[in-house]
Amino acid sequence: MAAHITSPYEPFPRPDHISQATTSHRQGNFVVSSRKLPISKAGPIDAMENSLGIPVPEMIFGDNIVAIEHKPSGWKIEFNAYDALDAVDKTDKNMLQVAYAKSWSASREQTSAGIKDVVKPYDWSYSTTYKGTIYTSSSVSTPLAPPPPPTVATTLNTFGNGEASKDVTEEKNNKLDFKPTDQTIPIELLKRRDPILFFDDVMLYESELDDNGISVLSVKVRVHEQRMLLLARLFMRLDNVIVRIRDTRVYVDFAAEEVTREYTAKELGFEDVKRKLLMTGLVPDAVTVALRDANKIADLLPTVEQVLESVSLKS
Repeated sequence: MAAHITSPYEPFPRPDHISQATTSHRQGNFVVSSRKLPISKAGPIDAMENSLGIPVPEMIFGDNIVAIEHKPSGWKIEFNAYDALDAVDKTDKNMLQVAYAKSWSASREQTSAGIKDVVKPYDWSYSTTYKGTIYTSSSVSTPLAPPPPPTVATTLNTFGNGEASKDVTEEKNNKLDFKPTDQTIPIELLKRRDPILFFDDVMLYESELDDNGISVLSVKVRVHEQRMLLLARLFMRLDNVIVRIRDTRVYVDFAAEEVTREYTAKELGFEDVKRKLLMTGLVPDAVTVALRDANKIADLLPTVEQVLESVSLKS
């Protein structure tokens, strides 16, 4: 009979929980894995906050992971909550944020809290620029191990294994690094009704921004016979202020053993988004509902940043 956990500081999850919650699918030379576990307990949350140096969102799924690994080379890209929050701006020097905070404060009926309570010394909207964590065979010791805080892990686009065999290691790691490309993700191929061999939708974190909106980061992955697509989406809506969507798409061509990563950041003022939704013919009540659905407003937001990269893993 399983032991009942009564304290929020008891160790969780146990190794058997991790194993049972992890699902993997192999397609060609790639293994796609995901893990879904309950919201983190107080102990791990405290450790994460101490390591990150910022408060974490109200709903944090610190043990959840989505990963794509290329077995022959040991290359892997992984999405987890800790590294995503580590990519949140931890300063108060974001002038764009200050401007929006003033707008937000002015829109409130009660403004006694003032700007000093709105603009905290970190991006409290959790608008991460996270594009995934990259590992190589020299930096991966335990596949799908629980994410930090903190371990000696290779972070985004950071490689290496000390001084041993330095030249050989650097040459290999340079080969496994993402590089700029003009080759876009083949959307038309992904629109085909090919059988889905593996699918998952994994939440990493969610915040209601003190009841003034929402900030949520989730990862969806679907695998077909010849290709796959992963979408990591940050959706942030600060009521009466701004709407943001930051998408990281990872496309894999299994036969070519090529990985393409596309990062797209979009944003627009809250009232401008409402106006565009009204122009589509929606009634006011339907607009309110649409503002809660990133899929319904993604195409309405202008792109403010886009990065397209690829890596060839074929030996």
